[in-house]
Amino acid sequence: MEYKIFKLSFLNGVHFGEGTLDDTAYTFMADTLFSALCLESIKSGVGMLEELVAKTKYGELSFSDAFPFIAGTYYIPKPNIRIVSNNEGDSVLKKKYKNTQYIDSSMIDRFVAGDYPEEKLGKLSNLGVKEKRTLVSIRGQEKTEPYRVGVYRYRENAGLYIIVGYSSDDVLNFVADIMDSLAESGIGGKRSSGMGRFTYQIVDMPGYFSGRIDKTTGRNMLLSAALPREEEIEEAMINSNYTLIKRSGFVFSENYSDELRKKDDLFVFKAGSCFENAFLGDIYDVSKGGNHPVYKYARSMFVSI
Repeated sequence: MEYKIFKLSFLNGVHFGEGTLDDTAYTFMADTLFSALCLESIKSGVGMLEELVAKTKYGELSFSDAFPFIAGTYYIPKPNIRIVSNNEGDSVLKKKYKNTQYIDSSMIDRFVAGDYPEEKLGKLSNLGVKEKRTLVSIRGQEKTEPYRVGVYRYRENAGLYIIVGYSSDDVLNFVADIMDSLAESGIGGKRSSGMGRFTYQIVDMPGYFSGRIDKTTGRNMLLSAALPREEEIEEAMINSNYTLIKRSGFVFSENYSDELRKKDDLFVFKAGSCFENAFLGDIYDVSKGGNHPVYKYARSMFVSI
């Protein structure tokens, strides 16, 4: 597999689900990207959707979650392992380590060794700002109903990036064509309000980073929310440190059913979870009584730490 970085620069604010409408996350997971790509591919016909699913299911195409970048620095999730700092007795430093969600990908070794620069610990204050926007809902002839929506706005030279693994240039061009369409439509919620639209660049992986992707030696950290296949679970659990999260939501398809229906819940390992034994994962069908399959991306991408 070859790997490229897709750098997404958002034109307006974004709204990524965080449980309530008036809140928002500032990143999204690989399954959200995959669902959005599926919806865009349908615009070009069922054949393209089937090709997208096949390429991902059989390892020709893979995605990381979306992570922050600020200028030329690419951030990755904090590894889910115990870190012994050089200043282990410093309670303030311990709190900073605990509150850190993302680390500079060029400093993986320093973080694991407990020698990560203190000034880089904590929240990414230079990434952007969270705010609330008041929108108005008009239903039929009823009076207008204002409601609040959580919006995140990235600062200049900041945004999100995705690592894309591909087996050939044809596969890279295939996904780029769908991404072109998605950039115009937007990703996340409230796209009808102009949120989630972006431009993107395809850039090379930094050398310090590319040599670690999917090498699966030593300790391996997930870069995508993933779920092992049934035959992979037992081995994957050996000497693992992980966080499980529930992925759910509604099916946004006019052909699925006559009414809005929920997807089947799927529990996956969160990016940042660490494993001694790497696994592939799969594309799962989370349809729940509808007229067609609903695909959930839960394949793995690992970085060696």
